[in-house]
Amino acid sequence: MKAKLLLVIALVAAWVLVGMVHAQEQQQQTSSPGVSQSPGIDNQGIRNYLLGPGDVLDVRVFGQPDLSSTNQVDSDGNLSSLPFLETPIPAKCRTEKQVQKDIATAYAKFINAPQVSVRISERNSHQPATVFGAVRQPTRVEMKRKVRLNELMAVSGGFTERASGTIQILHTEPLMCPAPGEEAEALPIDGTRIPLQIFKISELRSGKLEANPIIRPGDYVLVTEAEPVYITGSVVSPSGVFLRDQLTLSRALAMVGGTRTEAKTSAVKIYRQKLGSSEQEIINVDYAAIKKNQKPDVLLQAYDVIEVPEAGAFSSQRIGSTMLNAISGGMTGAISSTTSFLPTRILY
Repeated sequence: MKAKLLLVIALVAAWVLVGMVHAQEQQQQTSSPGVSQSPGIDNQGIRNYLLGPGDVLDVRVFGQPDLSSTNQVDSDGNLSSLPFLETPIPAKCRTEKQVQKDIATAYAKFINAPQVSVRISERNSHQPATVFGAVRQPTRVEMKRKVRLNELMAVSGGFTERASGTIQILHTEPLMCPAPGEEAEALPIDGTRIPLQIFKISELRSGKLEANPIIRPGDYVLVTEAEPVYITGSVVSPSGVFLRDQLTLSRALAMVGGTRTEAKTSAVKIYRQKLGSSEQEIINVDYAAIKKNQKPDVLLQAYDVIEVPEAGAFSSQRIGSTMLNAISGGMTGAISSTTSFLPTRILY
């Protein structure tokens, strides 16, 4: 008896395990590579979900099974296939409670005080928003409620070090349920203009409301990645840095540790590729004057190569170290030559 019980438990456990593996495989197949699926930010405010075409409602009339049905909101935004109702019930941009009240009023013509319940079984009208680019976790977020840009950034894990400083939002669908003053955003996207908005990360972080818009269903949110700038020559740590918003020469040099003592800061060169040409433009910069606020700082461009030259051995920057090296080198040579003539004693 115990053996049979153990066998049954083992079969049930194996069946559950196979089901879990199968579900995981299906999830991986439906997910796009590099973009994770998010079930939504949270359920806060979901009771204020506004219906749209494609949503499916489960309508139940208590004591009247012939009137109970499952209905999908049609392309016009109506429930047009409710049993025994010839007039469609408007559903677009309304809550299920508002629709429930209208259905009860319609059926009150046939039965006395109908008890109606309406439940959303499928939310298909609000397409997920997609976040990608210089974020730690590219993701798709279900839009069950109004979501602002900063919430979307939090779900995606925040910005990476490659973020250039701007966020681009591409609208793929018009605003479905515009609030007063948003009627223009509800107009169809005709293809003659690019429905693109650009916001600054610095303004979003500082709390500016204008830089924290409400994200529409179907939006593509791209955190743009920075292009590199290369710094070589007499600096502490020659390397490449990312060109973020309003990156100046002074900031770029500070990011690599600053210039070395022997650097000739008055003759810094910036090699810049000319637009649409294979030739380079050479920009001579007096960084020493910039440090003294005698000249304005220089804004850098993508793929600039900054070269900080080394001053000559007898320049004003290096004359002291050159003489010191010469003196210490002479003393070392004299000591070495003197010790070479000293007799060597061997002790037995």
